[in-house]
Amino acid sequence: MAAAADHVVIVEEGRPATAEHPSAGPVYRCKYAKDGLLALPTDLNSPWQLFSEAVKQYPNEQMLGRRVTIDSKVGPYTWITYKEAHDAALRIGSAIRSRGVDPGNCCGIYGSNCPQWIIAMEACMSQGITYVPLYDSLGVNAVEFIINHADVSLVFVQEKAVSSILACHKGCSSNLKTIVSFGEVSSTQKEVAENQCVSLFSWHEFLLMGKSDETTLPRKQKTDICTIMYTSGTTGEPKGVILSNAAIMVEVLSIDKMLQVTDRSCDTSDVFFSYLPLAHCYDQVMEIYFLSRGSSVGYWRGDIRYLMDDVHALKPTVFCGVPRVYDKLYAGVMQKISAGGLIRKKLFDLAYNYKLGNMRKGLSQEEASPRLDRLMFDKIKDALGGRAHMLLSGAAPLPRHVEEFLRIIPASNLSQGYGLTESCGGSFTTLAGVFSMVGTVGVPMPTVEARLVSVPEMGYEAFSGDVARGEICLRGNSMFSGYHKRQDLTDQVVIKGWFHTGDIGEWQEDGSMKIIDRKKNIFKLSQGEYVAVENLENTYSRCSLIAQIWIYGNSFESFLVAVVVPERKAIEDWAKLNNQSSPSDFESLCQNLKAQKYFLDELNSTAKQYQLKGFEMLKAVHLEPNLFDIERDLITPTFKLKRPQLLKHYKGIIDQLYTKAKASRA
Repeated sequence: MAAAADHVVIVEEGRPATAEHPSAGPVYRCKYAKDGLLALPTDLNSPWQLFSEAVKQYPNEQMLGRRVTIDSKVGPYTWITYKEAHDAALRIGSAIRSRGVDPGNCCGIYGSNCPQWIIAMEACMSQGITYVPLYDSLGVNAVEFIINHADVSLVFVQEKAVSSILACHKGCSSNLKTIVSFGEVSSTQKEVAENQCVSLFSWHEFLLMGKSDETTLPRKQKTDICTIMYTSGTTGEPKGVILSNAAIMVEVLSIDKMLQVTDRSCDTSDVFFSYLPLAHCYDQVMEIYFLSRGSSVGYWRGDIRYLMDDVHALKPTVFCGVPRVYDKLYAGVMQKISAGGLIRKKLFDLAYNYKLGNMRKGLSQEEASPRLDRLMFDKIKDALGGRAHMLLSGAAPLPRHVEEFLRIIPASNLSQGYGLTESCGGSFTTLAGVFSMVGTVGVPMPTVEARLVSVPEMGYEAFSGDVARGEICLRGNSMFSGYHKRQDLTDQVVIKGWFHTGDIGEWQEDGSMKIIDRKKNIFKLSQGEYVAVENLENTYSRCSLIAQIWIYGNSFESFLVAVVVPERKAIEDWAKLNNQSSPSDFESLCQNLKAQKYFLDELNSTAKQYQLKGFEMLKAVHLEPNLFDIERDLITPTFKLKRPQLLKHYKGIIDQLYTKAKASRA
């Protein structure tokens, strides 16, 4: 990348390799932080202050909204104000303290997005208590582990999850003493809780136990632990990512800074739609931002079938999504256009390609085709309620055709980002008006510095190559403080102050970053689920019918496929039982569609036996008659799979597997 790239500045030169460390490229910041990383004002010590100040400025503005279903009929959004939410948070915080939870202790929050989730979070912040999200998609064992690992003594629980928390209480009874439902509790649940020596309260009961008094709140410090956010644990037990008050707040300020650059700061006119899990950093930090600006946050009903119905009812002005959601949006719009007939489809394609061509030439979205916007493209906005002026995407890369489609929507700016829990959410973001950044994750946020470190074993050179490629490393003000009770794991990824992400990036000429690979054999599917592929291959290898297996997936697809070398005897025995062609014709048997289905079913049967998750199941397999070998450079001398070479060798087959699997699901 040229030193004079438009959107970044070099703040430290690269370094050559040493005997101990690989070479590293220059250190970059975005141009909006060229004079120093974004830092906090001296008087800002806790995210509670952001909320408390918003309440003073906007006490009667709508803050948290949800739809209520009565007699199977769903109503409009109903709202509580900033003042009402603030009063509830103070009372809940006071009640938490009455249960013996002190500043610095941990309190769990377990459930899907709703107003009570945010109020419980703000209640913890008000008292300097560390809140610990419990993923509502995790199994009981993981929830039990987190409660014990973080020493959680009180947990807020979604009403329908109260019974499951009671069921796992035996395994965490030494820590968990109080359970508070987001809603009501039944007399039966009360009885079960009493028998287990744990206190159980409804939301209303607990609210009445507290006092609305802000004058007695404890002092907070920037360095206090705001939250411990557990990752999903792709290679064993979940890891607790420690995020300080300072990290959360400076990330919120950086969001505002970048929105000013790409669109505008949000205010009381803005409405945010909450449906991505609040237990994840992405949505949580965004909501803290909106609630610091006096904006409104409306929650979905928690049912994917009614997601778009909730969107149309709320009409959000800012929409955060992941590739899977945007892909469905794109498919839905294109299906409607195609349903309008061949002439309408051709006219749309002509208009689309004209506007896209102008944007590629450097024209802004507003300048690219104002007349066609009114004639052809304005109605696309209606798919998200008609008011969205900002679209944000994260968790995995957007397919290029979907990203280009979203960028042509009139009066809606799109920014795609990249981040991790360890970076408190976004650490890179594209600039909405810069079309050259399509296909990248953009420039560093103003809170972090980034550099690439060479990975010689994978052929990636960050220091002296024509194109800088290497492992993305980050440092800065929004980074995590380490893994809770796991200094050993912290030391593995934080080296000389740099957090090593494990993702391989490539700097582009305009200063943006493109994700091109993963250092370890862990990757993310398009819906955001991490896959530890070696672990999966070890599990599937327990199927006695196969000799070798290579599993493939990537961030643009939502499911896994595999190339499998079957045991010759196994497929020949199947052929005899099913009256198939001559058992000696091994290659033809591998091409037999019925044989492929048989092996796919048997492999997934093994997966179920070992309790793999749904996204870890295989959706298609190719039966390969030849063993992976050294001669074709597909394995190492120690029989380890060489994944880049396997992908290169089987690229055409992988593409066919995805095409076939998608067609069968349509």
